[in-house]
Amino acid sequence: MSTNTGLRVVVTGATGNVGTSVVRALSADSRIASVLGLARRVPDLDISRTAWASVDLAQEDATGVLVRHLDGADAVIHLAWRFQPTHSPVTTWQTNVLGSLRLFEAVAEARVPVLVHASSVGAYSPGPKTGAGVDESWPTHGWPDAAYCREKAYLERVLDAYELRHPEVRVARIRPGFMFKESSASEQRRIFAGRFLPGPLLNPALLPFVPDLDGLRFQALHTDDTAQAYLLAVLLDARGAFNLAAEPVIDAPALGELLRARVVRVPRRAVHAALSAAWSLRAVPASPHLFDALLRMPVMNTARAREELDWQPRHTSTAALEEFLRGVRRGAGEQTAPLAGHRAH
Repeated sequence: MSTNTGLRVVVTGATGNVGTSVVRALSADSRIASVLGLARRVPDLDISRTAWASVDLAQEDATGVLVRHLDGADAVIHLAWRFQPTHSPVTTWQTNVLGSLRLFEAVAEARVPVLVHASSVGAYSPGPKTGAGVDESWPTHGWPDAAYCREKAYLERVLDAYELRHPEVRVARIRPGFMFKESSASEQRRIFAGRFLPGPLLNPALLPFVPDLDGLRFQALHTDDTAQAYLLAVLLDARGAFNLAAEPVIDAPALGELLRARVVRVPRRAVHAALSAAWSLRAVPASPHLFDALLRMPVMNTARAREELDWQPRHTSTAALEEFLRGVRRGAGEQTAPLAGHRAH
């Protein structure tokens, strides 16, 4: 690595929720000489020491393009991911899995010494919702019915083999919980709730209740805190997987307090049926399969990231959610295609 002159880092998926935070974290650190942000659509963002280029990982000829962009890089942070269309898993597979394979191949061909990959809590097999949480040795077979989990788990197996074939590449896998920030609100609303849910409807005064379901217990964190972990994984000799989450664990009572709404016990089957019907009618983009996965995802133990990366989240999980909800109501976003906002009047 060119530590005397600073590091050159390439970031795929640089214009989304995580990508924009990662690029800013890198550009703000004096040990990073330059950042190249790769995305399908070049953004209108001016960030210091950052250049942009267009790459579509789903294209069969993307490997050659990637090799040229990765030439001379000290590290690659791979964040590119496509959440939609949920009704066409072949389409997401082409970007998320086949695109990742092209990126991994390009890293080896360009002789980049460090690869930091965006995995997820969604890669984990179903596990306990209480207790100290699972560590990074918990099985990563995902929830097979959900495309997102299948794809994240598949890439874990790919990287297992990749590390054996390419011991010259230091590979780190970041496995965060659900990530939120204000400027990601419009993107995440479109991904999970659809374009036609007005942000002001998420005013707590308009919510009748929060459903209390078996398994509704998950971890969240602020996207900027996740970005700091990616930065540390580049700078330190970090290898293997790292769980990321902030406190507290989010459950129905926590959501009720956050939204100032009463909590009502609801059968899981009823919610699943309603979501399935809405998804089948294409009224909402979030699939019932991902809902099933959410209710099975384990709570993670984050001790390894805190000890080996010296990572500490600056925001609580509830603060991250509060910021996100404020962004939804305001139509917040950024000057990138994925994060384009719609300001409420």
